[in-house]
Amino acid sequence: MDSQIHNTNIASEAVITSPNDLSNKLPITQKGKRNIMAGRKVVSDILSGKDSRLMVIVGPCSIHNLEAAKEYAHKLQTLSEELKESLFIVMRVYFEKPRTTIGWKGLISDPDMDNSLDVDKGLYQSRQFLTWLADLGMPAATEALNPITPQYLADLISWCAIGARTTESQTHREMSSGLSMTVGFKNNTDGKLITAVNAIKACSSPQSFLGINDEGQISAFKAKGNKSSHIILRGGIKPNYHSEDIERCEKLLQQNDLPERIMVDCSHDNSNQDYRLQGNVVEEISAQIVAGNKSIFGIMLESNLFSGNQKILDNQNEMKYGVSVTDGCIDWEETQTVLRNLAETLSNTQ
Repeated sequence: MDSQIHNTNIASEAVITSPNDLSNKLPITQKGKRNIMAGRKVVSDILSGKDSRLMVIVGPCSIHNLEAAKEYAHKLQTLSEELKESLFIVMRVYFEKPRTTIGWKGLISDPDMDNSLDVDKGLYQSRQFLTWLADLGMPAATEALNPITPQYLADLISWCAIGARTTESQTHREMSSGLSMTVGFKNNTDGKLITAVNAIKACSSPQSFLGINDEGQISAFKAKGNKSSHIILRGGIKPNYHSEDIERCEKLLQQNDLPERIMVDCSHDNSNQDYRLQGNVVEEISAQIVAGNKSIFGIMLESNLFSGNQKILDNQNEMKYGVSVTDGCIDWEETQTVLRNLAETLSNTQ
């Protein structure tokens, strides 16, 4: 095409590996496949009410150090086994981060955290970690941000979120209709719920959309519709996890002929952007369940080996190990305490 009128703002272009090529390099083992299918079934059973346990999505705000992520996963698996009678724990494994303006966009886009944007390396590291996690037997949860990346990684995911900034996006609703696992839609950043409700309806309906196939070719897809989807309350202008907020959400779901099934994100605006308040949200949610609430089936927590967050430094050797580079997280000790207390409280209601 004529360079005077085409791609005039593109500085460079690089072809990346196809989904098939990557999965051939990093295939799922039979053990990993069984674990992923088992995880997806439990998630679906909890959503439908067949399994009475509470689902807990917990882990780092974003993955940036694979060594630290593996250490966290081992700890989480041990805790998951301990609390399995009351809680079904899924590790938060987020490789893509939406930015309000600019900033680090996650391991897939920029694995070296230096704006070198080595996407091939990012995809490889992400899939490598997920195959390892599948063999470990720890279910994985992620956010589908770029509509192309699920072709590379979605076969390794047990639960998927669509974020507050993309729930209204037609592209993400269409993509979700074709995903093979349960999908949660967050309410808008301003707190409006109807956007997520509309997204659930769109996701569960047949859709046609453009994407890439396993060979990396641009393709037209026709999806049957994903019937396994739900709302996530993440707060907005104010928190929206209190009992009156839950009741309001239940009524809206009922009015739209949708199951009254709700997940609560204990971070973001529900903790007033203060990671240290997440435990307070968990306590109130557990109290609502003990008091008889039947609609809340899951919660989300941002947790890491160590608390808080840090800036990305030019000299990355000076950065703290196991500390988030995006949103602040509670540390591992608090994570154990919060989840053990939650499991103990819920064990009397199940």
